[in-house]
Amino acid sequence: MKKVAKYVAIALVAAVSCGIGFWFSEYSEKPEDYENAIFPIPLIKGTPLLDSLHLQMKKDRKTEMDYYLDRHNVEDEGYEMVAAFAAGKQHQETIDTLSVYNVGRWKGQKREGTSISRDTLGRLIIGNWSADTLRSGLRFDSTGIYQGDLTGIIEKDGLVNARAEGHGSYISTAGHYFEGHWENDLREGFGLQLLENDVLTVLKTGLWQQDVFKGERMNYTSERIYGIDISRYQHGKGRKYYPIHWQQLRISHLGSKSKKKISGIVDYPVSFCFIKSTEGISIRNKYYATDYAAARKHGIQAGAYHFFSTRTSGSAQARHFIMNTLFRKGDLPPVLDIEPSDGDIAKMGGGKVLFSNIRAWLQAVEKFCGVKPILYINQRFVNKWLPEAPDIKRDYKVWIARYGEYKPDVKLVMWQLSPDGRVKGITGEVDINVFNGYQGQFDEFIEKETIK
Repeated sequence: MKKVAKYVAIALVAAVSCGIGFWFSEYSEKPEDYENAIFPIPLIKGTPLLDSLHLQMKKDRKTEMDYYLDRHNVEDEGYEMVAAFAAGKQHQETIDTLSVYNVGRWKGQKREGTSISRDTLGRLIIGNWSADTLRSGLRFDSTGIYQGDLTGIIEKDGLVNARAEGHGSYISTAGHYFEGHWENDLREGFGLQLLENDVLTVLKTGLWQQDVFKGERMNYTSERIYGIDISRYQHGKGRKYYPIHWQQLRISHLGSKSKKKISGIVDYPVSFCFIKSTEGISIRNKYYATDYAAARKHGIQAGAYHFFSTRTSGSAQARHFIMNTLFRKGDLPPVLDIEPSDGDIAKMGGGKVLFSNIRAWLQAVEKFCGVKPILYINQRFVNKWLPEAPDIKRDYKVWIARYGEYKPDVKLVMWQLSPDGRVKGITGEVDINVFNGYQGQFDEFIEKETIK
């Protein structure tokens, strides 16, 4: 990018000719000067209101970046690229010096070096060429600017279809930014996308397939923090009874409902355990108290959850949960398990009524035990219903059930990644969960979020 500054005048002409309304800044070596770099915050200064929006966008971006960097480490794919971006070192393409009067260099009647041209789609290219083959450069069109690896060859009419192929970045006219791997002009492989405006800032990191965001594919290792959640079903069904051998507990299988990248042998300790305590206003798990005592005795962080019913009020369910649950210092935050069908929600009066009752439960339980409860919800609930309650989405941590290959694209505290795991010491299948972070973040969670 050091030499790209020499192309600012050319780029501006190109941008105008392609209908691009974009603003460029001077290149800087200092990360703190990147607040107004060519990615992605637009120039919105001049009045107190616009200055306030500008500062809020900077704050939101930092929040998104801090969240990513706090919940990942160098084992995760793409970490270094995201860390560099957070430090102000976005992808930059280097182009050789090109005189204004020269539109290209040739060697043996073949294009060689730096050249300015248009491709078959009318996009302006400032590219690096070798033997008539486009290798990299900048490409301008009506929606934004791409810089990075390119591919294309001279055709009979002298034009070239310049396709993004390899590593590159794209800045849209709206100020949105993407950096990552491309194949045949489509995002493919790991990438980072920052979408931001004066209302919202969203950072997406993970894998793309055919230009569609899939998410992060986690690498499961012994360094991650794993846990389980149990109910009466782990003790058998009907007249059959199976004890839990707490002294033997080790996770031996992460489930088979999705593909998983696993490094090493699955033989993980159980670091935390959520135990079902109650459901509705009358149901109790008869094994709750003994399982809770056993978990604490064996040094496992324990907590309780309540299964929410759409047939009774949230406040009545909170009273039932509080009366039948143990709350001791160091316990995990209480959990509200929300799994209603669309039909159940309709019968109780719709989303507004549902969330009114959820709020009543959350507030009553928080007032009693002194910590904010956690929401246990599935991906469909996140997509369809949670947007109706932005305050709940903002104020409460999420434990999500999602049995797919990719990590959920939400800010979560725990992820239930499979319902069919195996744990030594427990008969049958067990829900397996992974904490969103590593030991340092888990220790911080225990210190700040558990019952005092």
